[in-house]
Amino acid sequence: MTFPEFWNHAIVQVGGEPVTVGSVLLAILMLAIGWFVSKLLSRLLARALGERLDLDPGAREAVRTLGFYLLYVVFAFTSLNLVQFPLTVFTIAGGAAAIGVGFGSQNLMNNFISGLILHLERPIRAGDLVSVEGTHGIVETIGARSTHIRTADNTQMIVPNSFFLQNSLVNFTLSDDVVRTRVTVGIAYGSPTREAERLILRALAGNERVLKEPAPRILFTDFGDNALAFEALFWLRARTMLERREVESDLRFRIDDLFR
Repeated sequence: MTFPEFWNHAIVQVGGEPVTVGSVLLAILMLAIGWFVSKLLSRLLARALGERLDLDPGAREAVRTLGFYLLYVVFAFTSLNLVQFPLTVFTIAGGAAAIGVGFGSQNLMNNFISGLILHLERPIRAGDLVSVEGTHGIVETIGARSTHIRTADNTQMIVPNSFFLQNSLVNFTLSDDVVRTRVTVGIAYGSPTREAERLILRALAGNERVLKEPAPRILFTDFGDNALAFEALFWLRARTMLERREVESDLRFRIDDLFR
């Protein structure tokens, strides 16, 4: 068999139209090219819109992902038409796949549609600090099936997209990066409590990371077994859990120095 004969050899007839070896190979090549071109164009689109509209990283990631899906679908159908690949093949293949895969694809489609909802509704975005079942981390990407979260220990959590729509979630930076935290302080019985309050407030006022508004609050919370318990409540800007813990640690050092 010569190459032209091999290239024009009909594999199957669909609706009276032959599906040749050449059309299949060209379709695969065009789909592969479309994949890379769509990724490149969606990245450039997200960057251009992000700079012009001053979008946050989460919005840029949403534009990139949705743009990729839209571009790839348009590119795929256009490419298949250019190589005269009969699109009726997908009708038959789609019906066969639906019967063959059945309930096995239900979870996959659930996560895919959940990913689209996450991009449109945006309860979480790339760059958000979230807590998933007690583990804190930064959202890196929201993919077609799962979301990647990098924890403070530099490990990655792979969470199905449907999890975020079916379960409660703590997002520390959904509306802004201002969070309230606290430092507990215990002092010996017999110590001047008002002086302790003044020194804790002094430590808070001396830390540039602690916000002036809302103002910090000092609460005398309990008569403990071995100490009088105080709680310092204050606000700060933090994009990661480590930033928050560093400020708390600095305040503990400063309070200890002032008490001495």
